[in-house]
Amino acid sequence: MSAHPRLLLRDDPGRSVPLDPRTPLSIGRDPTSGLCLSQAQGVSRHHALVRVSRTRAGQWLLCDLGSANGTYLEGARLRDCRPLSDGDEIRLGLQGPVLQFRTATAIASAASAAGRPAAPVLAQPAAGQLDFAGRSLPLDRIRSAYVRSRRRHPQAFSWWLLLCLGGLLLLPFPWLFWPLQLGALAGWILLGSRWEHLLEVTLQDGLAYRHRFDSLETALAHRNGIRKAMGPAPASARRP
Repeated sequence: MSAHPRLLLRDDPGRSVPLDPRTPLSIGRDPTSGLCLSQAQGVSRHHALVRVSRTRAGQWLLCDLGSANGTYLEGARLRDCRPLSDGDEIRLGLQGPVLQFRTATAIASAASAAGRPAAPVLAQPAAGQLDFAGRSLPLDRIRSAYVRSRRRHPQAFSWWLLLCLGGLLLLPFPWLFWPLQLGALAGWILLGSRWEHLLEVTLQDGLAYRHRFDSLETALAHRNGIRKAMGPAPASARRP
């Protein structure tokens, strides 16, 4: 039987819930929820839902069900359904429990890699230290590690629109107008499709440090490695 993805409680990784592609997993205080958290602070009766995408095979989605305190994926509040990547953290409410999404592939790899080095981090020059963004950070001072994805050239559409409007001046000269329009369109497609992924490490005092990656997979691997090096947070250090 093939393995399924799982949701793990971040501060108690031994507790987990398997995800079945045939049945969406409901999360909330309601006793009928697939993941019932009846005693959790800030969790609504029907809080969130994890399901498979109907348009992209194998893609899992996290959806908020109109919860009073919100559902947060990688620190950002959900407004609709968002895709999940391996290692993503889901917080239910501002001070509620934190779940981690792990794919079947990652679970199988972790089982086969028992006893081998953990997922990569940027560098660990000494025990309890992380060399990140040119600084040596104590692991016990790190509060969170998130990956933020954004367009590398967010103004590409504005540039394209300005060139198109300016090109109207050349409309009586089609041998100049059409090459300009095609060039502007190609530039928009090329620049607008480029993304960058920022790995952001935040300390307990609120200071944040960032490192940019071109590959989302590489950024996620480093994020997961840092989280594994951090280990479960002590009760006194758990903060939203």
